[in-house]
Amino acid sequence: MLSGPIGAGKSSLTTLLAEHLGTDAFYEHVDSNPVLPLYYKDMKRYTFLLNIFLLNYRLAEINSAVTGKNNVLDRSIYEDALFFKMNVDSGVADPTEYAIYDDLLNNMLEQVPGVPNKKPDLLIYIHASLDTMLSRIKKRGRSFEQLDTDPDLRGYYQRLQSYYDPWYEAYDQSPKIMIDGDKYDFMQNEDDKNQVLAMIDRKLQSIGNL
Repeated sequence: MLSGPIGAGKSSLTTLLAEHLGTDAFYEHVDSNPVLPLYYKDMKRYTFLLNIFLLNYRLAEINSAVTGKNNVLDRSIYEDALFFKMNVDSGVADPTEYAIYDDLLNNMLEQVPGVPNKKPDLLIYIHASLDTMLSRIKKRGRSFEQLDTDPDLRGYYQRLQSYYDPWYEAYDQSPKIMIDGDKYDFMQNEDDKNQVLAMIDRKLQSIGNL
């Protein structure tokens, strides 16, 4: 399961890793998310709706992914709570709505005897600086994400980036590995791609999944 801030390269690494492992890739499909454009227009109003939509979507993906070994999801279900918490801290989202969402998330992911574990075998976190994020966001060209559309998004992205490292350090739901998205351009550089895949292979071997 991949994680990392907007523009870190999660979908690209998901594709590379699934091809490398010969497994299935599961993508967020942002362009077909009906709530996301509304959220970018009015975060205060749509934070709760967006997170409930994403929780439902990601659980469906997880239920499909757990049917095979080493299938790859391009976004961690745990990250949505990070976005929600950041919006609460910023006064954008309601703390009671966040508490309800967090309880629902924990209940949904609670391990039940006889039911496949919905927690990931490995969390792969792509660390990316703000400059890297902004460069890749601009390159992929989604209008509602662009600073040209809303200059205030720079502050939003900066706050988001500052939340990720502490979130990763505290994450304890599965084994984890960090990839330096500034150092390794795995999307454009073949040597970097091979180095990143080799690091992930070694981690999968160490946890008995390869």
